[in-house]
Amino acid sequence: MADKKFIPDVLSKIKELDEIKKNDNLDFDIEVDGGIDFSNSKEAIIAGANILVSGTTIFKENNGDLRKNIETLKKI
Repeated sequence: MADKKFIPDVLSKIKELDEIKKNDNLDFDIEVDGGIDFSNSKEAIIAGANILVSGTTIFKENNGDLRKNIETLKKI
């Protein structure tokens, strides 16, 4: 399985969904799956995503230190 690439243009779509969610007082999750890593997780969270799927970064970075990698991805 090849690594998925993060598509930066999706950030505007996340923001749009987050605005709809807030303006209409809706309750749903915004998930990003594909290419989430240490360089873009913060942007996705700020845009409004609350679920990040990140297999490669979690399992391969920092010698596979799962706890450290997850905590690093969550920091904003």
